[in-house]
Amino acid sequence: MIVIGGGPGGYVAALEVARLGGRACLIESEALGGTCLNKGCIPTKTLLASAEMLSKFRKAEEFGFSAKNVTIDVSKILKRKDAVVNRLGKGIAFLLRKANVDVFMGKGRLKRKNEVEVALKEGTSMTLSGENIIIATGSRPSIHPSFNYDGDIVITSEEALELNSIPDSVLIVGGGVIGCEFACFYSEFGAEVTIVEMEESIIPTEERDISGLLTTTMKKRNIRIETNMKVESVQKKDGKAYVTLASGDTLVVDKVLISTGRMPNTEEIGLEEVGVLKGSKNEIIVDYNMGTNVDGIYAIGDVTGKMLLAHVASAQGVTAAENIMGIKTKMDYKAIPRCIFTFPEVASVGMTTQEATAANFDVKVGRYSFISNGKALAIGQGEGIAKVLVDGGTGDLLGVHIIGPNATELIAEATVALQLDASADDLARTVHAHPTLVETLREAAWGVEY
Repeated sequence: MIVIGGGPGGYVAALEVARLGGRACLIESEALGGTCLNKGCIPTKTLLASAEMLSKFRKAEEFGFSAKNVTIDVSKILKRKDAVVNRLGKGIAFLLRKANVDVFMGKGRLKRKNEVEVALKEGTSMTLSGENIIIATGSRPSIHPSFNYDGDIVITSEEALELNSIPDSVLIVGGGVIGCEFACFYSEFGAEVTIVEMEESIIPTEERDISGLLTTTMKKRNIRIETNMKVESVQKKDGKAYVTLASGDTLVVDKVLISTGRMPNTEEIGLEEVGVLKGSKNEIIVDYNMGTNVDGIYAIGDVTGKMLLAHVASAQGVTAAENIMGIKTKMDYKAIPRCIFTFPEVASVGMTTQEATAANFDVKVGRYSFISNGKALAIGQGEGIAKVLVDGGTGDLLGVHIIGPNATELIAEATVALQLDASADDLARTVHAHPTLVETLREAAWGVEY
């Protein structure tokens, strides 16, 4: 098997084929770990951990400590971020070597159905042959021309990870996951932050009351949020960005951060030469085995346009690898957790109320507030709720939604419950340790009114 792309889908697929007794090689054009490790999940969470630490210093007096005159060293924050990324990258390289997966640093392109041409970084090229090929080339930020992107004043999340100082003001175009996470980061470090979102709410794919609560808490942090609003143009003058909104207002800021989604990297990899079909959004069309329309060619991760999440890419990688090795499995999207590392965190799994209602379920709801949870009050983080959606006819779980402390960890229990087709009663009758944050899920399940 030949894997094109060494991100969380590609390297996991290569390791899985090797584990099952196959022979795999991997081609990576930039750095092992892909966007997730080098320009996405890991560096952003490392920066957010620094912001969270700063927040704790500011609340120290509440817990009986004095921590005044806290100074910020952005260079050390970036140095720590780079150290975390480098350590994990070395770990991936070690796992691949241990599994005897050959790694070629360069750009891969499909030459024939079973051949990939590699333009190596040192300037030479080579051709690899394999029975099967997995395309795992990921995605990149989507940038509209009207935003006047330059990578300096108008940036994406990739440049935001390398800023050597905190700007005084930032306008974020897009109130999705990336936009809201960076808003919390910049706000905590003292920047004046504005989010402009075209939809009627931020994180518009999540539960409306969850989005509403996040909006409230972010506004308490002095983050300005403009919904149902469009950025008409961005002009640059004297080191500043002049952002004109559809309302006619013009905002002057130091930086504009574009977070309006991502697009699959399907260009220049030879799809047309071998006849691999793409969809309307340039994504590679795959079935539940992760196979394309061309026998022996698979695609996984963001490039498929399914769910642009690192853990989905890894699961798809395992599915593709198992099918290549003769184990017939299908990718199951029923219980995929979605996590947003804002302050407070947001996490969900399964259907939203809107989706369940549209699917004609008799939706019943149970809620429980963190303000009534002993552990949440003990740690000084009582904001948020846990919400359980249930099929009123069967009692089966349909979805779980959390905004509150450690939500991204708490969602794991709900994910297992949904994967195993548990009912709300199963969740409610499971004994939970006390005092813990996860008791909010049990209480929410108990609170479902049929």
